[in-house]
Amino acid sequence: MVGLHLLWLPILLSAVFVFIVSSVIHMAPLWHKNDYPRMANEDKVRDALRPLNIPPGEYMVPRPANNKELNSPEFTKKIEEGPVFIMSVWPNKRSSMVNNLVGWFIYLLVIGVFAAYVAGRALPAGAEYLRVFRFAGTAAFLGYAGAVWQDKIWYRKPWGTTIIATVDGLIYALLIAGTFGWLWPQ
Repeated sequence: MVGLHLLWLPILLSAVFVFIVSSVIHMAPLWHKNDYPRMANEDKVRDALRPLNIPPGEYMVPRPANNKELNSPEFTKKIEEGPVFIMSVWPNKRSSMVNNLVGWFIYLLVIGVFAAYVAGRALPAGAEYLRVFRFAGTAAFLGYAGAVWQDKIWYRKPWGTTIIATVDGLIYALLIAGTFGWLWPQ
């Protein structure tokens, strides 16, 4: 077993590596270009929604009040008439990316801590590079890509977005795996 206190360097360095690579991936002109396509008639949709003054939050439309309403002919008619959607409403202000980037880096550290915990419990100091790579990489992959598929299943995210996000998670996990294998205590 290897304690977390001995793995602070791979945790921190892998977070830095993933932060840099993820920044490059998300700024690349083609990789995530089509994750959120422009809505047809965007201005008309905005004009129709603006007077409703919808507060920031997550919304499902139509949304039944209870199971009885869910199974009613009236609710079925709403579904058939459409539109049917889940929507995130953000505050009406331009936001800085600083909070997002800080939150992302903290998340990277958390994934690194969990990868360190799993690998540190499973392997001794001096473990071979590929064994460390396998344990740290698997734990990191689950952290980065596991929930992506929940969004596909429950929120009907497009296949393309799901697969690209999974590939992103694989790339990040490989970076963590390589960093941990490289810096594993002897």
